[in-house]
Amino acid sequence: MSELSANISGIMTALLLILFTGICIWSWSAGRKNAFEELSKLPLEDDNIEDIKNKESL
Repeated sequence: MSELSANISGIMTALLLILFTGICIWSWSAGRKNAFEELSKLPLEDDNIEDIKNKESL
């Protein structure tokens, strides 16, 4: 039973490493650059006063 557990643990470690590497490659890809640039500017933009009033009334 312990050999099976070790094999499953090794397979899960390898799968998670592959998943982590894939997420890193995806997040640093050139196609995501425009989206990240737009998202980085969101905190600096002024909110629309009408939107703020609507949120407060909810």
